[in-house]
Amino acid sequence: MKRFQAFLDRLALIITGAVGTMWCALVFTALALVSLPDAIKGGRPAIVSWVAQTFLQLVLLSVIMVGQDVQGRATNQVIAETHDIAEQSRQQIIDILREVHGLEEQTTDREQA
Repeated sequence: MKRFQAFLDRLALIITGAVGTMWCALVFTALALVSLPDAIKGGRPAIVSWVAQTFLQLVLLSVIMVGQDVQGRATNQVIAETHDIAEQSRQQIIDILREVHGLEEQTTDREQA
């Protein structure tokens, strides 16, 4: 069962990777445009149906997935930069604490002398 689930997970990643590209959006646009002349001949209800059921569902699906991927990469970049800044700040705090500790030891040694 776990192997089958792993297979399904890999398959889902492959499909998502393929559908979530602008190339796929362009293919879906071309596919949708094939049926546009018939929709135009069918009048307003057919055009509305074509836009809602064909164009929006086919094309926007891929475009939204691409947009989410771009947003995700931007978010990951911000997270990485924030982590780097936090790590630098942590190291600076450690250095300052070491200096303070050293000064405390010098003060204690002078007071005892």
